Amino acid sequence: MKVKIILLISSVIVLFAFNTEKKQWVAIGDSITYLNDHPEQTGNRITTGYMTLVAQQRPNLSFVNQGHNGWTACRIAEKINTLGIVKADIYTIFLGTNDWWQGKPIGTVEDYDKNTGYETFYGSFRIILDYLKALNPRAQVILLTPMQRVDFVYFGNFKNNAYGSYKAKNGQMLAQFAEAVEEIASKERYQLIDLYHEKKLSHKKLVHFKRIKNLETGEYTDYTYPAFTNIPFSPEQEQNPYPVEAMAMTYDGLHPSDKGYQVIAKKLLKLLK
Repeated sequence: MKVKIILLISSVIVLFAFNTEKKQWVAIGDSITYLNDHPEQTGNRITTGYMTLVAQQRPNLSFVNQGHNGWTACRIAEKINTLGIVKADIYTIFLGTNDWWQGKPIGTVEDYDKNTGYETFYGSFRIILDYLKALNPRAQVILLTPMQRVDFVYFGNFKNNAYGSYKAKNGQMLAQFAEAVEEIASKERYQLIDLYHEKKLSHKKLVHFKRIKNLETGEYTDYTYPAFTNIPFSPEQEQNPYPVEAMAMTYDGLHPSDKGYQVIAKKLLKLLK
């Protein structure tokens, strides 16, 4: 009887140790990832980013924020050896929106296959993924497509603004960058989170309205999507077009609000081991 009790206790101890083993997650991304740890840089429009939300539900998971404000996949690939990315059990890569806006060429899948360098989006992903494979070939890798975006206006400097992904930049659509991420995930058999085609994050749901001056009356008017896409915004003469009540899935047309981060976190929680 004593032997059975000892064996039972030992089994419980082993099981407990296995279930509480700490796993490390490195999240590679741009400002959407970076802001998880810098809510003050959003004017405190957010409280909890997607990594923190995931970690709250996975107490055995610690994360490292490798989000770089304003960076492209091309720049991360160029600087990959200097970023201090550590060996981890899980890697997520959430990039593409800045590559689109900065006019970085997508390239083709041949740039990925032939490892042509960080001049293209495809080539950059090859560099990043090769680096991660060298760190831990058995790591779980999850790729996230860029989200749709509407007109972005930075609350701290209205001159820092950009139109949304409803039209091309440098002859390229943001949807093409999302398709590239999908193709790479399929080729490498990595898990994919397709945020671009997520209905909860569609153009019309990113903000409730954009408050800008009516061209005829000069009065501030709350325009919904897509009406506001045809009305110019004057950063020198107008107020912030996204007051708090305009927030929906983003707080500024580009960066997720708490609601937006919750959508991303929920999708990650379904895939994380």
